[in-house]
Amino acid sequence: MGQLGTQTSRVPVAGFLDEDEQAKGKPAAKSEPPKRKVPRKITATYLQNAAKHYLERYAAPSAQLARVLERKVWNSCRHHGDDPASFREMIDDVVARAVKIGLVDDKRFAENRSASLRRKGQSARMIAVRLSAKGVTRELVASTTAGLEDSDREAAMTAARRKRLGPWRRAERQAHRQKDVAALMRQGFSGAIARAVVDGAADELPDAGI
Repeated sequence: MGQLGTQTSRVPVAGFLDEDEQAKGKPAAKSEPPKRKVPRKITATYLQNAAKHYLERYAAPSAQLARVLERKVWNSCRHHGDDPASFREMIDDVVARAVKIGLVDDKRFAENRSASLRRKGQSARMIAVRLSAKGVTRELVASTTAGLEDSDREAAMTAARRKRLGPWRRAERQAHRQKDVAALMRQGFSGAIARAVVDGAADELPDAGI
């Protein structure tokens, strides 16, 4: 099996005007609809390159990377008539290789993703849901989000400020009270925290540069 990191060439998309042609106002030449690209046959090298390309653009835990590769295998097998199950070991090997060389680290992903979501005002409950959706294990989700509920009120205030709810409404605050409380509760905050934030004062939020 080759190494993750093999460079792949990128071919410009045909059928589009370049910037100079657009500036001249030349109409695009009529052409037939592009043919659907034929999926490549699955090889270890192809999957390694696909994993590298994906991880260059996105942070992902091992389960998410496996899903991406599984979709590529399924699309290829559907076209070429191969059995997707026959590539299971190949997918596992590529994911294991990515973990071994440090391109994938579930704990690092969970911690970074949790911190990013928290800065945006996500509740502990919603962070857990989002991590689980990415394939992070239940045990890692639990350890990553442990203790976050203790600071849910601060996160709720951040969310309210970002969405201009409660004390950050410019007008008719009382008329929108129930709607604002419901909005925070839909984001995973408890009713008590949602009501406290919506009924509170804007200056209660510490200056955190948000």
